[in-house]
Amino acid sequence: MITRKSKFDRTNTLPLRPEPAYGIVEGSARKFVGIPGYFVGKLRRTQTVQATTAEATAAQRIERVSIVENDLGPIRSTLRFFRRWPVISGIILATMIFVAIFAPLVSTGDPEKANLRHRNYPPFFQDSAADAYQIEKGREEANYFLGTDQLGRDLWSRLAYGARISLTVAAVSLVSGILIGTALGLIAGYYGGLVDELITRFVDVWLGLPFILIALVIAMVLGTSFITVFILLALLAWTGFVRQVRAEVLTLKNREYVFSSQIAGGSVARILIRHLLPGVINTVIVIATFRIGQLILVEAFLSFLGAGIPPPTPTWGAMIADGRGYLRDAWWISVFPGVAILLTVASMSFFGDWLRDRLDPRLRQVD
Repeated sequence: MITRKSKFDRTNTLPLRPEPAYGIVEGSARKFVGIPGYFVGKLRRTQTVQATTAEATAAQRIERVSIVENDLGPIRSTLRFFRRWPVISGIILATMIFVAIFAPLVSTGDPEKANLRHRNYPPFFQDSAADAYQIEKGREEANYFLGTDQLGRDLWSRLAYGARISLTVAAVSLVSGILIGTALGLIAGYYGGLVDELITRFVDVWLGLPFILIALVIAMVLGTSFITVFILLALLAWTGFVRQVRAEVLTLKNREYVFSSQIAGGSVARILIRHLLPGVINTVIVIATFRIGQLILVEAFLSFLGAGIPPPTPTWGAMIADGRGYLRDAWWISVFPGVAILLTVASMSFFGDWLRDRLDPRLRQVD
């Protein structure tokens, strides 16, 4: 049943009101308030278009690079492999280490056995005239890969055994330097204050001393031996680790996990070994790769001056010193040990650069 509204209901119904009419000033103000929203929307649309354009450009660039790589083929992949990995330096270091470990197997004779009949014998690529001279004198022909020295000792055998001596002395001294330098750097960085000041000032004073003069004095007092060279190189190796490790610890000791360990009652030794040492181990490894090349150079220099391993034990520095007076007639006596030192130290340096880029995320190259 449809009920009809009464006259009262029909007259009291709220009428539909039109939109309010604003004045000129009020309407302009409302439009002005809406302007930022307009520009924000326009800016968003512009950013969207720019992002789409950038993605398209990047896709085109990647496509072009892929086309170039496909055109170059194995050449580019080979160059990229050599740039990404230390292939050459790794091969040289592996060869040096192999020769040093297996020196009795790869050598062609006794490195200390002299043969004056074959003194200053040239290497294999220019020994034809020397063989003719030996035959003319009624002597047997010689077969030396890198020739002989002024006493007729096989130069290749002396190089192999010299690599064993040089690398062993440098490695043992480096290990002691790592232990001492890292421990002092951890202590100085963690405690700070007076302890830090004493350790850093001691390092500064030690670096200011003339090491070569001190080494010569110690060699004169203690005598030349393997132990003396080890002590001298150990005294030199530790300084490079203290400052770098201290600088890293000054940053790491303010981390939350160190504070948590302190609040939990962890001892100082536990905090240094379990929490701070893992954070600086990458820095220590990189410094060690650079430091071992320096130690090889110092050992060769001490042997060259007569303060290293005593003769007749073959060392690269002593071999260079032996050939000083024969550079005109027997250049190979000094040149081949010098080349061995150059290749070893340069390979260590290149390997250290690569290792630093790989272990440090701030310097890691984008492949």
